[in-house]
Amino acid sequence: MTNLPYGGAFGLWRAAAATEWKDYVEHRFVQGLGDGTLPRENFLHYLAQDYVFLINFSRAWALAVVKADTLDEMRACSATVDGLVNYEMELHVRICAGEGISRAQLESTREAIGNLAYTRYVLESGFSGDFLDLLAALAPCVLGYGEIGARLAAEGPAETYRDWVETYDGEEFQKLCRDVGALIDAALLRRLGENFEMTPRWAMLTERFTTATRLEAGFWDMGLAGP
Repeated sequence: MTNLPYGGAFGLWRAAAATEWKDYVEHRFVQGLGDGTLPRENFLHYLAQDYVFLINFSRAWALAVVKADTLDEMRACSATVDGLVNYEMELHVRICAGEGISRAQLESTREAIGNLAYTRYVLESGFSGDFLDLLAALAPCVLGYGEIGARLAAEGPAETYRDWVETYDGEEFQKLCRDVGALIDAALLRRLGENFEMTPRWAMLTERFTTATRLEAGFWDMGLAGP
């Protein structure tokens, strides 16, 4: 699935990190979500870790508000924080509540090492870098989940994890992906010009994107390993 409307920069990054991207979006954990073969205990372990991940991921998007140059950039980043905190995280709460896991239990989840590595890498990208560094590190999570949701939905997901798949294939999340892709393209144009992929910064940003993609695949590995 290569023709997703997530912007030009995403297509270039995705192609540059083709091997890492395939490892991420076609991971065995992802296939188990699609065909329903993923053990429930692994899914719930992943959800609890992802809930804590999203808390820090939301902080990173909030940091992007601080790093932004324009009000439009600030609005886009703050809207993403709202989507994460008030939409995506509620999916986790709803599913876990059905399994007898409370919100308080989710919030007290101890972070796994893979979780710590990923969230701290993203936050460090923002603290030590600029707006573009932060967006490159943030992009794989949002846009990868959009791609995964759309592909699994098109393949016809098993009933077991249909709620999860439909969340990321849903119009609200897909719009978020389109908005984030447009934000990235506009930020690159504003700071690096029309031929941004020819600038020295581009290689550094691509490496940021690739590293974050590797950490996404590691997050699935953590899910398969279980509690």
